[in-house]
Amino acid sequence: MDFFEKMGDTIAAKGREVSGKAKDLAEIASLKSQIAACEEVIRKNYLEIGRLFMEQYKDAEDTPFEKQRTAILNAQAGVEDLQNKIKQIKGL
Repeated sequence: MDFFEKMGDTIAAKGREVSGKAKDLAEIASLKSQIAACEEVIRKNYLEIGRLFMEQYKDAEDTPFEKQRTAILNAQAGVEDLQNKIKQIKGL
């Protein structure tokens, strides 16, 4: 009988251990989800800052971010050219 009691105690202890680990994993997953949500807020606000900067300094020269401003303007011009080519192909 002593064997079965020890076995039962061992199984119960392992069950509590697994349950505790499962709770930890669930809490970690929840925290990681909250971190991802915070990082998304940061990302969106960085993008908004960049958009506002470009609106304000689009035509300015010698800005602190001249290289990036020029790259954006060049990319925007490239998009416009490609859209015009699409229109030509469609016969518009």
